[in-house]
Amino acid sequence: MNILADILTSVGMWEAVLRIATPLILGTLGVLLCERVGVLNLGIEGIMTFGAMLGWLAVYNGADLWTGMIVAALGGAAFGLLHALLTVPLGLSQHVTGLGITLFASSFSYYVFRLAVPTASSPPTIEPFRPLEIPVLSDIPFLGPVIFNQTAPTYLALVLVVAIAWGLNRTPLGLAIRMAGENPHAVDAQGIDPIWLRIGTIMAGSALMGLAGAFLTLAAFNSFFPTMVQGRGWICVALVVFASWKPARALLGALLFAFFDAFQLRLQTVVEGVPYQLFLMLPYLLSIVALIVMARRARVPQALMRPYRRGER
Repeated sequence: MNILADILTSVGMWEAVLRIATPLILGTLGVLLCERVGVLNLGIEGIMTFGAMLGWLAVYNGADLWTGMIVAALGGAAFGLLHALLTVPLGLSQHVTGLGITLFASSFSYYVFRLAVPTASSPPTIEPFRPLEIPVLSDIPFLGPVIFNQTAPTYLALVLVVAIAWGLNRTPLGLAIRMAGENPHAVDAQGIDPIWLRIGTIMAGSALMGLAGAFLTLAAFNSFFPTMVQGRGWICVALVVFASWKPARALLGALLFAFFDAFQLRLQTVVEGVPYQLFLMLPYLLSIVALIVMARRARVPQALMRPYRRGER
């Protein structure tokens, strides 16, 4: 019990939770936007890998960190456009297209990386984002170091949760996006083209996936290696279901998974005689349990994965 209490009251533990949650928040918001408009984007794993590589490569070649983030977002949007063109106007399988993009983007990322640094025996490093200490707020006991001593992309992710939640629920564009995922014919009847609306929203969601990947190389770590995403994209897809397609719940789900992950990392250092694979399995197992509980009450967008063809009912 003392071990558990020490872990749960550790400032470092909760700092890590918010840091680990950041790419999950960005990726989950990206998937959420795509699915809210009616399109499943299983390309997230590859898009995150491409964003991680592209952001790192831009900074490695002399760009500043924020330029690297923007480049990663543009790279994600480019793959989002590819996914959108194949699935929206052409109506191809969203599952197959998404998985194809994941395979292509992941392999292409490694290919470009090897072209850029063909002789490196170990991944070259860059100078990543550093934690920002916000005056006065960072001095608040416990909460100060946990919340107000994070990197700038973490604050960006938290702001985006609020902005997307407000935009989806309080603006005409947000209403159109939600209706495109429920009844695109109703959107068309209002004079808005659901096809272009879906394409634009998928690109925006994929840009967030690119940012999620860039966080890994520009803030969490300082180098790129092809397997660094490690299934985070698939976790984001599951978190959208856990969140019932609501941004605030998506934040909660990302924090919950990050808590499990940070917790198992610390358990590995204090519990002996247990195979480390069991600890690695813990956050995924607990997330599956939480997903099962929440998915029973989740309401899926009615037009999700249904191609829209004008004139058809």
